[in-house]
Amino acid sequence: MITALGGGSGAAKFLKGLTGIIPPSELTVIVNTADDMDLYGMRVSPDIDTIIYRLSGSIDEKKGWGLHGDTFEFLGAAARFGFPTWFGLGDRDLATHLFRKAVIDAGGTLSESTSKIAQRFGLGEMRILPMSDDRVETWIETDAGEMHFQEYYIKHAMRPEVRGVKIKGAREASAAPLVLDSINDADLVIICPSNPIISIGPILEIKEIKERLVGTPGVKVAVSPLMRGKPLKGPADKLMRGLGMEASSTQVARLYADFLDVLVIDRSDAGEAAAIEALEVSVLVTDTVIPDEQSSMRLSQDILDFVESLGRRRTSP
Repeated sequence: MITALGGGSGAAKFLKGLTGIIPPSELTVIVNTADDMDLYGMRVSPDIDTIIYRLSGSIDEKKGWGLHGDTFEFLGAAARFGFPTWFGLGDRDLATHLFRKAVIDAGGTLSESTSKIAQRFGLGEMRILPMSDDRVETWIETDAGEMHFQEYYIKHAMRPEVRGVKIKGAREASAAPLVLDSINDADLVIICPSNPIISIGPILEIKEIKERLVGTPGVKVAVSPLMRGKPLKGPADKLMRGLGMEASSTQVARLYADFLDVLVIDRSDAGEAAAIEALEVSVLVTDTVIPDEQSSMRLSQDILDFVESLGRRRTSP
Protein backbone atom coordinates (compact mmCIF):
# COMPACT_ATOMS: atom_id res chain seq x y z
CA MET A 1 0.00 0.00 0.00
CA ILE A 2 1.13 3.54 -0.80
CA THR A 3 0.03 6.68 1.00
CA ALA A 4 0.71 10.06 -0.59
CA LEU A 5 0.55 13.50 1.02
CA GLY A 6 0.11 16.64 -1.06
CA GLY A 7 -1.88 19.46 -2.49
CA GLY A 8 -1.97 21.64 -5.57
CA SER A 9 -1.38 21.03 -9.25
CA GLY A 10 2.05 19.43 -8.78
CA ALA A 11 0.65 16.75 -6.51
CA ALA A 12 -2.31 16.16 -8.84
CA LYS A 13 -0.08 15.67 -11.89
CA PHE A 14 2.25 13.35 -10.00
CA LEU A 15 -0.60 11.26 -8.63
CA LYS A 16 -2.12 10.90 -12.10
CA GLY A 17 1.09 9.23 -13.24
CA LEU A 18 1.32 7.09 -10.12
CA THR A 19 -2.17 5.71 -10.70
CA GLY A 20 -1.03 4.74 -14.18
CA ILE A 21 1.40 2.17 -12.77
CA ILE A 22 -0.30 0.95 -9.58
CA PRO A 23 -3.89 -0.14 -8.97
CA PRO A 24 -5.93 2.79 -7.59
CA SER A 25 -7.10 0.54 -4.76
CA GLU A 26 -3.50 0.47 -3.45
CA LEU A 27 -3.32 4.25 -3.06
CA THR A 28 -4.50 6.58 -0.31
CA VAL A 29 -4.10 10.33 -0.77
CA ILE A 30 -4.04 12.71 2.21
CA VAL A 31 -4.80 16.21 0.96
CA ASN A 32 -3.99 19.62 2.37
CA THR A 33 -7.11 21.53 3.40
CA ALA A 34 -5.53 24.73 4.74
CA ASP A 35 -6.14 26.40 1.35
CA ASP A 36 -9.89 25.99 1.94
CA MET A 37 -11.96 29.14 2.24
CA ASP A 38 -15.56 30.31 2.57
CA LEU A 39 -17.02 31.76 -0.60
CA TYR A 40 -20.66 32.60 -1.38
CA GLY A 41 -21.70 30.72 1.75
CA MET A 42 -19.88 27.55 0.69
CA ARG A 43 -16.66 25.88 1.83
CA VAL A 44 -14.37 25.70 -1.18
CA SER A 45 -11.62 23.04 -1.05
CA PRO A 46 -9.25 23.81 -3.96
CA ASP A 47 -6.63 21.12 -3.34
CA ILE A 48 -9.16 18.34 -2.84
CA ASP A 49 -11.04 19.33 -5.98
CA THR A 50 -7.92 19.73 -8.13
CA ILE A 51 -6.77 16.23 -7.20
CA ILE A 52 -10.20 14.70 -7.81
CA TYR A 53 -10.61 16.52 -11.12
CA ARG A 54 -7.12 15.50 -12.32
CA LEU A 55 -7.37 11.86 -11.28
CA SER A 56 -10.82 11.51 -12.85
CA GLY A 57 -9.68 13.05 -16.15
CA SER A 58 -12.10 15.94 -15.71
CA ILE A 59 -9.63 18.79 -15.20
CA ASP A 60 -9.06 21.75 -17.49
CA GLU A 61 -5.62 20.78 -18.77
CA LYS A 62 -4.74 24.28 -19.96
CA LYS A 63 -5.37 25.95 -16.62
CA GLY A 64 -4.42 23.01 -14.42
CA TRP A 65 -7.48 23.55 -12.23
CA GLY A 66 -11.26 23.56 -12.61
CA LEU A 67 -13.35 21.41 -14.90
CA HIS A 68 -12.73 20.94 -18.60
CA GLY A 69 -15.14 22.94 -20.72
CA ASP A 70 -16.51 24.89 -17.78
CA THR A 71 -18.10 28.31 -18.21
CA PHE A 72 -18.07 31.31 -15.90
CA GLU A 73 -21.48 32.88 -16.36
CA PHE A 74 -22.13 32.87 -12.62
CA LEU A 75 -19.15 35.13 -11.93
CA GLY A 76 -20.38 37.62 -14.49
CA ALA A 77 -23.80 37.66 -12.88
CA ALA A 78 -22.29 37.95 -9.38
CA ALA A 79 -20.28 41.00 -10.44
CA ARG A 80 -23.52 42.81 -11.26
CA PHE A 81 -24.43 42.71 -7.57
CA GLY A 82 -20.99 43.67 -6.32
CA PHE A 83 -19.87 40.23 -5.15
CA PRO A 84 -16.12 39.51 -5.27
CA THR A 85 -15.15 37.68 -8.46
CA TRP A 86 -11.38 37.30 -8.12
CA PHE A 87 -11.65 33.57 -7.35
CA GLY A 88 -12.22 31.60 -10.57
CA LEU A 89 -15.33 29.64 -9.69
CA GLY A 90 -16.75 27.86 -12.76
CA ASP A 91 -20.41 27.08 -13.28
CA ARG A 92 -20.01 23.30 -13.20
CA ASP A 93 -17.43 23.60 -10.45
CA LEU A 94 -20.08 25.42 -8.43
CA ALA A 95 -22.10 22.20 -8.28
CA THR A 96 -19.21 20.45 -6.48
CA HIS A 97 -19.14 23.11 -3.79
CA LEU A 98 -22.91 23.10 -3.42
CA PHE A 99 -22.84 19.33 -2.95
CA ARG A 100 -20.09 19.63 -0.33
CA LYS A 101 -22.18 22.25 1.49
CA ALA A 102 -25.27 20.02 1.37
CA VAL A 103 -23.41 17.09 2.92
CA ILE A 104 -21.91 19.24 5.69
CA ASP A 105 -25.17 21.11 6.35
CA ALA A 106 -26.85 17.72 6.83
CA GLY A 107 -24.38 16.88 9.59
CA GLY A 108 -21.68 15.25 7.50
CA THR A 109 -17.96 15.90 7.63
CA LEU A 110 -15.41 17.08 5.10
CA SER A 111 -14.19 13.47 4.92
CA GLU A 112 -17.67 12.22 4.06
CA SER A 113 -18.26 14.90 1.45
CA THR A 114 -14.84 14.23 -0.12
CA SER A 115 -15.53 10.51 -0.36
CA LYS A 116 -18.92 11.11 -1.96
CA ILE A 117 -17.55 13.65 -4.44
CA ALA A 118 -14.75 11.27 -5.42
CA GLN A 119 -17.32 8.52 -6.00
CA ARG A 120 -19.39 10.82 -8.23
CA PHE A 121 -16.26 11.37 -10.33
CA GLY A 122 -15.60 7.63 -10.65
CA LEU A 123 -12.83 7.35 -8.05
CA GLY A 124 -14.52 4.95 -5.69
CA GLU A 125 -11.59 2.51 -5.62
CA MET A 126 -9.18 5.09 -4.25
CA ARG A 127 -9.18 6.69 -0.80
CA ILE A 128 -8.92 10.49 -0.94
CA LEU A 129 -8.82 11.95 2.56
CA PRO A 130 -8.71 15.52 3.83
CA MET A 131 -5.91 15.94 6.34
CA SER A 132 -8.49 17.00 8.96
CA ASP A 133 -12.21 17.55 9.33
CA ASP A 134 -11.41 20.54 11.54
CA ARG A 135 -10.99 24.01 10.10
CA VAL A 136 -7.37 24.88 9.35
CA GLU A 137 -6.37 27.90 7.25
CA THR A 138 -3.10 29.29 5.94
CA TRP A 139 -2.69 33.05 6.34
CA ILE A 140 0.20 35.00 4.87
CA GLU A 141 1.76 37.95 6.71
CA THR A 142 2.88 40.50 4.12
CA ASP A 143 3.93 44.12 3.83
CA ALA A 144 0.34 44.78 2.72
CA GLY A 145 -1.15 43.13 5.80
CA GLU A 146 -2.27 39.64 6.78
CA MET A 147 -4.39 37.79 4.23
CA HIS A 148 -5.73 34.32 3.48
CA PHE A 149 -3.44 32.36 1.19
CA GLN A 150 -5.96 32.43 -1.65
CA GLU A 151 -6.05 36.21 -1.50
CA TYR A 152 -2.26 36.39 -1.56
CA TYR A 153 -1.95 33.86 -4.38
CA ILE A 154 -4.88 34.81 -6.63
CA LYS A 155 -6.26 38.22 -5.72
CA HIS A 156 -2.85 39.82 -5.18
CA ALA A 157 -0.91 37.56 -7.61
CA MET A 158 1.87 36.92 -5.05
CA ARG A 159 3.03 40.56 -5.29
CA PRO A 160 3.17 41.49 -1.57
CA GLU A 161 6.43 40.77 0.22
CA VAL A 162 6.11 37.77 2.53
CA ARG A 163 6.98 38.33 6.18
CA GLY A 164 5.50 35.25 7.79
CA VAL A 165 3.07 32.34 7.51
CA LYS A 166 0.44 31.30 10.04
CA ILE A 167 -1.35 27.94 9.92
CA LYS A 168 -4.41 28.86 11.95
CA GLY A 169 -6.20 26.06 13.77
CA ALA A 170 -3.54 23.39 13.12
CA ARG A 171 -2.52 22.95 16.74
CA GLU A 172 -6.11 22.27 17.78
CA ALA A 173 -6.94 20.08 14.76
CA SER A 174 -7.10 16.30 14.73
CA ALA A 175 -6.29 14.05 11.83
CA ALA A 176 -9.31 13.01 9.80
CA PRO A 177 -10.54 9.41 10.16
CA LEU A 178 -8.30 6.83 8.45
CA VAL A 179 -5.41 9.30 8.01
CA LEU A 180 -3.20 7.93 10.79
CA ASP A 181 -3.93 4.31 9.92
CA SER A 182 -3.19 4.93 6.25
CA ILE A 183 0.25 6.27 7.18
CA ASN A 184 1.00 3.50 9.62
CA ASP A 185 -0.17 0.73 7.28
CA ALA A 186 1.66 2.01 4.19
CA ASP A 187 4.84 0.30 3.07
CA LEU A 188 5.66 3.50 1.17
CA VAL A 189 4.74 7.10 2.01
CA ILE A 190 5.31 9.68 -0.72
CA ILE A 191 5.40 13.42 -0.11
CA CYS A 192 4.28 14.78 -3.49
CA PRO A 193 6.09 17.61 -5.32
CA SER A 194 4.01 20.19 -3.47
CA ASN A 195 4.83 23.52 -1.87
CA PRO A 196 6.60 22.57 1.39
CA ILE A 197 5.31 25.63 3.25
CA ILE A 198 1.62 25.85 2.37
CA SER A 199 0.73 22.43 0.92
CA ILE A 200 2.78 20.00 3.01
CA GLY A 201 3.51 22.30 5.96
CA PRO A 202 -0.10 22.45 7.21
CA ILE A 203 -0.38 18.65 7.13
CA LEU A 204 2.79 18.36 9.23
CA GLU A 205 1.50 21.03 11.64
CA ILE A 206 -1.11 18.54 12.86
CA LYS A 207 0.91 16.98 15.63
CA GLU A 208 -0.41 13.43 15.45
CA ILE A 209 0.23 13.24 11.70
CA LYS A 210 3.85 14.36 12.10
CA GLU A 211 4.32 11.88 14.95
CA ARG A 212 2.88 9.05 12.88
CA LEU A 213 5.21 9.88 9.97
CA VAL A 214 8.18 9.74 12.32
CA GLY A 215 7.07 6.45 13.84
CA THR A 216 5.79 4.49 10.85
CA PRO A 217 8.08 1.67 9.61
CA GLY A 218 7.28 2.39 5.96
CA VAL A 219 9.79 4.13 3.71
CA LYS A 220 9.22 7.88 3.43
CA VAL A 221 10.09 9.54 0.12
CA ALA A 222 9.62 13.20 -0.85
CA VAL A 223 9.82 14.77 -4.29
CA SER A 224 11.33 18.24 -4.25
CA PRO A 225 9.16 20.79 -6.06
CA LEU A 226 12.18 23.03 -6.70
CA MET A 227 14.71 23.15 -9.52
CA ARG A 228 17.60 25.57 -9.22
CA GLY A 229 15.72 27.23 -6.38
CA LYS A 230 12.54 27.82 -8.37
CA PRO A 231 9.19 26.01 -8.49
CA LEU A 232 7.55 25.38 -11.83
CA LYS A 233 4.44 27.06 -10.45
CA GLY A 234 3.41 28.82 -7.28
CA PRO A 235 5.13 30.83 -4.54
CA ALA A 236 7.29 28.19 -2.80
CA ASP A 237 10.49 30.18 -3.27
CA LYS A 238 8.89 33.47 -2.20
CA LEU A 239 7.47 31.87 0.93
CA MET A 240 10.69 30.10 1.86
CA ARG A 241 12.75 33.28 1.50
CA GLY A 242 10.08 35.25 3.37
CA LEU A 243 10.56 32.85 6.29
CA GLY A 244 14.33 33.33 6.23
CA MET A 245 15.07 30.05 4.45
CA GLU A 246 17.09 29.41 1.34
CA ALA A 247 15.00 28.25 -1.59
CA SER A 248 16.64 24.92 -2.41
CA SER A 249 16.06 21.20 -2.45
CA THR A 250 18.46 20.94 0.47
CA GLN A 251 16.13 23.17 2.48
CA VAL A 252 13.21 20.93 1.54
CA ALA A 253 15.19 18.01 2.97
CA ARG A 254 15.80 19.97 6.18
CA LEU A 255 12.07 20.63 6.55
CA TYR A 256 11.31 16.90 6.33
CA ALA A 257 14.48 15.59 7.98
CA ASP A 258 12.70 14.32 11.12
CA PHE A 259 11.11 11.49 9.16
CA LEU A 260 12.47 11.48 5.59
CA ASP A 261 14.36 8.53 4.11
CA VAL A 262 14.72 9.62 0.47
CA LEU A 263 14.55 12.95 -1.36
CA VAL A 264 13.99 12.95 -5.11
CA ILE A 265 15.67 15.91 -6.83
CA ASP A 266 15.94 17.08 -10.41
CA ARG A 267 19.14 16.56 -12.37
CA SER A 268 19.64 20.33 -12.34
CA ASP A 269 20.07 20.11 -8.55
CA ALA A 270 22.50 17.16 -8.60
CA GLY A 271 25.12 19.39 -6.98
CA GLU A 272 23.01 19.44 -3.80
CA ALA A 273 23.12 15.66 -3.34
CA ALA A 274 26.07 15.66 -0.92
CA ALA A 275 24.50 18.29 1.33
CA ILE A 276 21.24 16.33 1.43
CA GLU A 277 23.01 13.06 2.18
CA ALA A 278 24.79 14.81 5.07
CA LEU A 279 21.31 15.04 6.63
CA GLU A 280 21.19 11.20 6.52
CA VAL A 281 18.68 11.33 3.68
CA SER A 282 19.25 9.23 0.57
CA VAL A 283 19.01 11.01 -2.78
CA LEU A 284 17.49 9.97 -6.08
CA VAL A 285 18.58 12.25 -8.94
CA THR A 286 16.27 12.08 -11.94
CA ASP A 287 14.08 14.22 -14.20
CA THR A 288 11.33 15.65 -11.99
CA VAL A 289 9.64 17.86 -14.59
CA ILE A 290 6.32 16.19 -15.47
CA PRO A 291 4.64 18.06 -18.32
CA ASP A 292 2.45 15.08 -19.23
CA GLU A 293 1.13 11.81 -17.87
CA GLN A 294 3.88 9.71 -19.46
CA SER A 295 6.61 11.71 -17.75
CA SER A 296 4.71 11.47 -14.47
CA MET A 297 4.48 7.70 -14.85
CA ARG A 298 8.21 7.55 -15.57
CA LEU A 299 8.99 9.58 -12.42
CA SER A 300 6.72 7.36 -10.34
CA GLN A 301 8.42 4.23 -11.69
CA ASP A 302 11.86 5.72 -10.96
CA ILE A 303 10.80 6.20 -7.35
CA LEU A 304 9.40 2.70 -6.95
CA ASP A 305 12.52 1.18 -8.52
CA PHE A 306 14.82 3.20 -6.27
CA VAL A 307 12.94 2.22 -3.14
CA GLU A 308 13.11 -1.42 -4.17
CA SER A 309 16.87 -1.06 -4.73
CA LEU A 310 17.25 0.05 -1.13
CA GLY A 311 15.75 -3.22 0.01
CA ARG A 312 13.71 -1.40 2.64
CA ARG A 313 10.18 -1.40 1.30
CA ARG A 314 7.90 -3.22 3.69
CA THR A 315 5.78 -6.02 2.29
CA SER A 316 2.12 -5.21 2.45
CA PRO A 317 0.11 -7.50 4.76
